[in-house]
Amino acid sequence: MKTFIILGAINAFISVALGAFGAHGLEGKISEHYMSVWEKAVSYQMYHALGLIAVGILVQVTGAPLLGAAGWLMLLGIIFFSGSLYILAVSGISILGAITPIGGVLFLAGWVCLIIGMIRL
Repeated sequence: MKTFIILGAINAFISVALGAFGAHGLEGKISEHYMSVWEKAVSYQMYHALGLIAVGILVQVTGAPLLGAAGWLMLLGIIFFSGSLYILAVSGISILGAITPIGGVLFLAGWVCLIIGMIRL
């Protein structure tokens, strides 16, 4: 499904743009702690953007049914995990940290679907 390749490329683009924004636009405007939070969000978004691209390629090559679920779970993980960290870093609203683990679980579930989908081939 080329959808995951496109979504992965979009997320990789956004990750690079937000990484640059963090390095240049937020420098000196947020604390070192929150800059670290921002960088974590950027890193995990990029890792999973690359995961989405891989899933898109594997779906086209193998047609394994669980790979679609893996892609959607990774995308939701980016939204919940990285999204909550971006907002936390610029707002300081600590309750948003409670949303981040949901994204982490979605990432893990996505990778498990990828593993099981490939084992079943």
